[in-house]
Amino acid sequence: MTFSAIKPQRSLVEEVCARIASEIRDEISGGDGWLPPERDLALKLGVSRPVVREATKRLELQGLLEVKHGVGTKVVDMLHKPLSGSLALLIPDDKERLRQLVQVRFMLEPENARLAAENASTAQIRKLRTALKKLEEADGYDAAVDADMSFHRELAIASGNQIAALLLHSLSDVMQIGLIRGYNRVSTQNPVQQHAAILSAIEKHDPAAAAKAMREHLITAENDLALPKPKKTR
Repeated sequence: MTFSAIKPQRSLVEEVCARIASEIRDEISGGDGWLPPERDLALKLGVSRPVVREATKRLELQGLLEVKHGVGTKVVDMLHKPLSGSLALLIPDDKERLRQLVQVRFMLEPENARLAAENASTAQIRKLRTALKKLEEADGYDAAVDADMSFHRELAIASGNQIAALLLHSLSDVMQIGLIRGYNRVSTQNPVQQHAAILSAIEKHDPAAAAKAMREHLITAENDLALPKPKKTR
């Protein structure tokens, strides 16, 4: 006698969430667009308006939609917000958040660089060059921070690992604070040279060199933050 595994069915709200997310991926590019009005969407999907309302609330919490009351429901690209918004609650101390951010970047970004050296397309390498050029030409720390973050985001995308890219994007708010602190203390000279070394390794499709260059860059970035050493707890 043979038994097959039971596959539990999703709830109706979960089905509607999945259908809306699928439609957004297939028809609306770049996180830009609006959903049909609630009544029309309910008719199209063959469900009640309360089901549609609950589904849109869930997708809003996940950062895929933004409900503008009296206007409509807008598609947005804020999938990282649920994580970044909770970090200040989890770690209230600013310096401790930055210290732990550096630790996570050491875990994540050398591997991103290694994968980018293996997987980056010509178009993705071109975007990395553009981000590096913007950093070279930055005329103030605001522009430098934007260019620096753009380079690391594009590199994560070039890794080909969507989860890694989303994780890095989820840390963007804290990264921005760290970069502002760093660029208030140092010039762009070291970041430009180190980003160039990372990019050169990626262009040469040398994974080991890309990971090594990223680790060296993160060591410098950590030193630039000049964070006090944490107090030891007994």
